Amino acid sequence: MEKLKLVNHHQWRPLLTTLSVFFCIFMSISSISTTTDTLLANQSLTDGQTLISSDQTFELGFFSPGKSNNRYLGIWFKNSSSAVVWVANRANPISDSSGILTFQNGNLILLNGSKSETPVWSSNMNTTVASPAAQLLWTGNFVVRDGNSSNNSGRLVWRSFDYPVDTLLVGVNISRHKDLVSWTSRDDPSPGRYSFSVDTPRPSQLVLRNGSTTWFRSGPWNGLRFTGLSYFWLNPVFTPSFSSGAPETDLVYRRIVLSPSGKLERLSWNNQSRQWSVLYYVPNDVCDEYGFCGANGVCDMGKSPVCECLAGFMPKNWEEWGRMDWRGGCVRRTALENGGRDGFFQIQKSKLPDVLDYWTSSDMSLDGCKRECLRNVSCVAYANSDISEGGKGCIMWFGDLMDIKVLDPDGLQQLYLKLASSDIEALTSSGKKNIPMVLIVVLSVGVLIAILGVIGWYIIRRRRKKTEGERNTDDDDLDLPLYDWITIAAATGNFSSTNKIGEGGFGSVYKGKLVEGQEIAVKRLSMDSGQGITEFKNEVSLISKLQHRNLVKLLGCCIHGHEKLLIYEYMPNESLDYFIYDKERSNLLDWKKRFDIIMGVARGLLYLHQDSRLRIIHRDFKTSNILLDGELNPKISDFGMARILGGDQIEAKTKRVVGTYGYMSPEYALEGFFSTKSDVFSFGIVVLEIVSGKKNRGFGNSDEEHNLLGNTWTLWKEGKPMELMGNALESCIPSEVLKCIQVGLLCVQQLPKDRPTMSSVVSMLSSEMVSLPQPILPGYFTETSIGVVKGDSHSENGVTITLLGGR
Repeated sequence: MEKLKLVNHHQWRPLLTTLSVFFCIFMSISSISTTTDTLLANQSLTDGQTLISSDQTFELGFFSPGKSNNRYLGIWFKNSSSAVVWVANRANPISDSSGILTFQNGNLILLNGSKSETPVWSSNMNTTVASPAAQLLWTGNFVVRDGNSSNNSGRLVWRSFDYPVDTLLVGVNISRHKDLVSWTSRDDPSPGRYSFSVDTPRPSQLVLRNGSTTWFRSGPWNGLRFTGLSYFWLNPVFTPSFSSGAPETDLVYRRIVLSPSGKLERLSWNNQSRQWSVLYYVPNDVCDEYGFCGANGVCDMGKSPVCECLAGFMPKNWEEWGRMDWRGGCVRRTALENGGRDGFFQIQKSKLPDVLDYWTSSDMSLDGCKRECLRNVSCVAYANSDISEGGKGCIMWFGDLMDIKVLDPDGLQQLYLKLASSDIEALTSSGKKNIPMVLIVVLSVGVLIAILGVIGWYIIRRRRKKTEGERNTDDDDLDLPLYDWITIAAATGNFSSTNKIGEGGFGSVYKGKLVEGQEIAVKRLSMDSGQGITEFKNEVSLISKLQHRNLVKLLGCCIHGHEKLLIYEYMPNESLDYFIYDKERSNLLDWKKRFDIIMGVARGLLYLHQDSRLRIIHRDFKTSNILLDGELNPKISDFGMARILGGDQIEAKTKRVVGTYGYMSPEYALEGFFSTKSDVFSFGIVVLEIVSGKKNRGFGNSDEEHNLLGNTWTLWKEGKPMELMGNALESCIPSEVLKCIQVGLLCVQQLPKDRPTMSSVVSMLSSEMVSLPQPILPGYFTETSIGVVKGDSHSENGVTITLLGGR
């Protein structure tokens, strides 16, 4: 049975021969104490009593986690009682303080004294123990010995380290038969949704699962490291080290915990702040999400979009790929010949593919591995299975290659991908692909047909305009499904007031259901709005061309006389502002969900600015224009004010400023200049509002001069940025919160040139290891600095041209 064990440095190399995978972390040890650490055969431990390790590091006793009143037997760090490292009765709590830990027939048992003598937990040892004694060791291991209890030198017959819960300490074993399993919540240590274990017999890799679904994997062990965790070992903080077997002083407490939210976290105790800090966690970014780019895809956080196909492969579905939906994966451009003419293309700096269908040999050379892969018609790639000592061993893959991530910074791990000879030649000749003449001819004919088609379409369009007159001019450019009036009226109950879910200067929004059962949101433009027709055509022409998971989907439109309707996918959880500004509803958005929302809208804006076919400036990005679907996933809405920048244009100017004060950038509100950096400013405001749960305008601080930006900046300069959150989010990850606050302040800096691009924002938010620049004074430092520009169109109450949401 292969095991993952936290071991000391002197054991590192010998144990590699018998164990496939290792973790190693330090333990912090304080001075030796004479406090009782042993429970003898004739003794019991009751609620209120504890055992304390000889060095005062660990404590064992009864506790109640978080807000729970249930009692559990557990082990925790003595100087940090909330840092529980082991729980005996995690699935069988005691409801009162009647718990008793004692021995029965040589076994440790936990009794619920107020109900019955039936144990709620037992060590279940199969061996006979004549004179048992239990001891809490300085390592945090709770052990049972047989005999010689006076000097703790008896035979070990049971160890808590062999039955881990959610935490790894030095010496803890996990294997394919003993997983780490997360708590259900911070208040409930019962087995949760997430598990972490060693997977596959050889080569081994670490796998984090959400139920039965793979959530993250480390990549296979290659003799030096897990190929998907190379940065984990290269950082000096994580260099394998050891404890000598006796307590030492001046070391830092460290532990690895599988959190209830599904993150495997490395935590370190800071003696100065007296708090635990998260040093590193996985999944760390979208590329850590298993199979994010689909079969034969590669995920690279340094690129935008992050997904691309392996060399010699192309998207299986070009339409989905264009929408940045990559899970369909990639297929070969050219089939393998399997006649000796195939070759290999070298891929460096990558996490090796998942070991789904593979073969491995520990003694085959790399050249032998290459020859074997060429001979085997099913082999699609090969690599060294062990890169230590110059490289040795062979691993070959068959079928699709899954979950590849560009990662390895030292380039020692290389993957050799089998390709047809024509693809090899195209990839290696001057770094460019040689396009066959036949393909050139086909492309040329295709371009000619497209040009003729455009000319024909233009002629037909002009004729239609001339014959139908001005009455139907609004229909010409709508490349979108057209719904008839009767269908939409029936779906909304003839626009019944009971179905109204939103209202603004543009008109009203109604919830509806089509005859086939699909729920829709219908925006009915007000006939009294002078802006309605312009915004209607603008929104249709823009959003019909956009496809992204974080943009609201426009299903179609309807024109009936003077009536103008837009039909959207229905968002059952309304808009973001409906949650974050409400004391009760805001509790539904824990920190993980808030961070996911921030990341989602950041990717949506990045798509608008850079990755879509058009460079689009939203101009009214705010919390009420971020809609939430049934799973609280964010989608950007309201493109009535959006504008397109053409070619190399990076900014534009307008005499008619539209938007919402409190979110508009200074250069746009005061001078009419808008650019992608205008949206970046608005994004920064939204980030700080999500973190704080407060609006930028009407912040209500005791210092009435400051708005949310001013208060955030003041806290940042005073070194107290975490106070921005108050006590709103108990489950937050401090490092993520600080990163979001810093990114938010970088986005709202006064000058556009000082603000980051959205691609930089996504990179900063996604990466744990990036060193962020220090922000400077933001625009609109005080509430009074947000002036009203006379004659401009704006909104003081947060409702602008378009508002979609279920109210």
